[in-house]
Amino acid sequence: MATPFETHVVIFPFMAQGHTLPLLDLSKALSRHHIKVSIVTTPGNAKSISNYIASYPHVYLIEIPFPTVDGLPKGCENTSQLPSMEFHLQFTNATKELRKPFQNILQTMLDSETPPICVISDFFLGWTLTVCQALGVPRLVFHGMGVLSMAISKSIWVHQPHLKVNSVFDPLHLPGMKLPFTLTSADLPETINVQSHDDPLSKLIEEAGEADASSWGVVVNSFEELEGSHIPYFESFYSGAKAWCLGPLFLHEKMEDLEKSHSSMLIQWLTEQITPDSVIYVSFGTQADVSDAQLDEVAFGLEESGFPFVWVFRSRTWTLPGGIEEKIKGKGLIVREWADQRRILCQRSVGGFLSHCGWNSVLESISAGLPILAWPMIAEQSLNAKLIVDGLGAGLRVKREQKCGSAVVVSREAICEGVRELMGGEKGRNARERAQALARVARRAVEDGGSSDGNLSKMIAQLRTC
Repeated sequence: MATPFETHVVIFPFMAQGHTLPLLDLSKALSRHHIKVSIVTTPGNAKSISNYIASYPHVYLIEIPFPTVDGLPKGCENTSQLPSMEFHLQFTNATKELRKPFQNILQTMLDSETPPICVISDFFLGWTLTVCQALGVPRLVFHGMGVLSMAISKSIWVHQPHLKVNSVFDPLHLPGMKLPFTLTSADLPETINVQSHDDPLSKLIEEAGEADASSWGVVVNSFEELEGSHIPYFESFYSGAKAWCLGPLFLHEKMEDLEKSHSSMLIQWLTEQITPDSVIYVSFGTQADVSDAQLDEVAFGLEESGFPFVWVFRSRTWTLPGGIEEKIKGKGLIVREWADQRRILCQRSVGGFLSHCGWNSVLESISAGLPILAWPMIAEQSLNAKLIVDGLGAGLRVKREQKCGSAVVVSREAICEGVRELMGGEKGRNARERAQALARVARRAVEDGGSSDGNLSKMIAQLRTC
């Protein structure tokens, strides 16, 4: 049997920030267990990954060139560089060209003194399964989603043709599944809320899903105390694979280390806000396309709320609406560059999070003990919002209304009202108490003897015997 110092794990993230960061956190956790980790990526992603893992001597980078594909911008090797999400399908299909170089790399590793005991690769890299099967290496899949949202998505994919409702707002009843909230078709991600699976995106998801179902196991960035009751139903969609809840993955690096890490002007500004829980943090992730008109509403709503704020977003073309710039001086910061969200959420002055409810953001907010003002936008974020608000009681929801056809608009009044209730209202206080209780449970999960810590040890032990 291999000793820990001889154990080797290969990790292959999908080239998107939200999918990559949790697997880098897993790499760090494995390294602390004296396990060698090889991360496979492309040159355009290598620098940022290298900076993230620089202090972990057992973690190595292996680069393979990203293919040149007609229709994709030259040098585009990460979804954050796509002109719009309309290119996502083409980008994902382009990764299939990495199959041969990945196979060559894995074969070389198998011929080395420390052959890998497994490959952990992203759901969108389903083609890695056939490579692993050909070489006799167990493949574990990583989705970047929580257990409940994955279970709902798989159930809808299988059962939707038989789910009869009169309206998109009628309750959906999924066979064999007990939900902690009322689910409707309006809550479902567009990618799975289709009757026919004949379109190109559905075919890609179906292809990746077949590889997913045949994998050795599933790595989940969650913890059993949060979603354990849904694991058996989720596992029923697999051919004997176990779901390994190992998260929150970033908490394997202690929160205290994040709080004491290097400072910045942004962190300095937050520390100067002497009132605890007084600042609202705002971010909608890197994938959502938000119109300038909607950004205007956010700016006015934040200013009118009266609470200091930090707003981090990716748009470099949007300009502040007239009359707002002077008003927010000293009251808030608008940051257009990348900012370390985890460190922001750890600051004593931050008391809430206006969020798109991406799964990483949900976990980071929970782990910091902060309530969420939920504003889901794309993918499974609506399901995450339902969980955090209706299932866990650790957040509130912004009020939205239909305008301009199907477009969903959040008015400045709704933003102002939501921020005020989250930061100073009774519902906000209740949500904060619930979030703080969840934070304590999340931290215990990754400590010695915790559920996620134990699952990580058990997973590695089983893989060593394969």
